[in-house]
Amino acid sequence: APGVYQLASLLVELDASDEASQVLCADALYQMGSVEEAHKLLLLTLSRNPQSSPILARLTLLQLKKGFMYDGNQLLKKVIRIGDTSCLLPIMDIFRDEDRKVLQTHCQFRALTILRSKQED
Repeated sequence: APGVYQLASLLVELDASDEASQVLCADALYQMGSVEEAHKLLLLTLSRNPQSSPILARLTLLQLKKGFMYDGNQLLKKVIRIGDTSCLLPIMDIFRDEDRKVLQTHCQFRALTILRSKQED
């Protein structure tokens, strides 16, 4: 992760608008345990492209990790509304097992809640 972070940081310096380099940098920060720095970088990247599903999905996990369920729900809803959920599966390879479990449990709970409300209707 430190090597990836150094490389990604150099790429960001060369082109500050390159979203892929910023995502790579944020992922490396997350892997190194610098969750707050990763969060700040993702927010900055999101400000440039508010419809980026990969950024929103990563922010969702970080919000859920911090225990901010409402914020996590809102971000997850936005990813679903955008319609590009293909970013979720590759992100799961990056997340630590305990964080992956948090996201999976949360998504399953939300899905069951939606299904139950539809059955009641």
